[in-house]
Formats: sequence, C-alpha cells, structure tokens
Amino acid sequence: MVNNTRFLILPHVQVPHLASHVLGCLVRRLAADWQAKYGQQPVLAETFVERDRFAGTCYRAANWQRIGASCGRSRADRQHRLQVPIKDLYVHPLRADFRRVLCA
Repeated sequence: MVNNTRFLILPHVQVPHLASHVLGCLVRRLAADWQAKYGQQPVLAETFVERDRFAGTCYRAANWQRIGASCGRSRADRQHRLQVPIKDLYVHPLRADFRRVLCA
C-alpha cells in the first residue's frame, strides 16, 4: 500500500477536470514506477482528505473510493489527548486482486 500524502492544485490554475485527470495518470503509472524503483509492486493507494476543508471531489471523480473517516487523532498521539482534524480515507486499487494479496 502506498500513501498519497499531498495533492494540491493552486486556486489560480483553472483547467477543467485537471485534478481527476492527474490522479488517473498517477494510478496508471504508480505500480510500474514503484516496481522499477523499489522492487515491490503496491496493490493499493490511499490518501486522507481533511473533511472540514475539502470535499474529495477530485478523488471521487478519479474513481477513488471513500472507505471511512479517521477518529481525529494522529499516530503520534500516545497519551490520547491530541486532537487533529477528522479526515476521510480514500483508496484506489492498483491491481484487481488487491484483496487476495493484502489478506495473504
């Protein structure tokens, strides 16, 4: 599994469907590029979208699936006190058999 940590198109860039087009290109190339560089082939891409700021429209348009939301904590929150914005989790399979591979 690979994580898309940051995706930003600046507001002054006005190109119809640019975001979903770029995301589509990304998932078509990702597995082969990752295999060439790291010798591993990822089977699933994930990303988090801060729901108070963004709707995730470009991910849905690029066929990413929303599978849930975070609980408002970060992985660095060892004392269960840190509150961070709730984020929606989107995934996109990079292989048709991703479930079998991940569950093996």
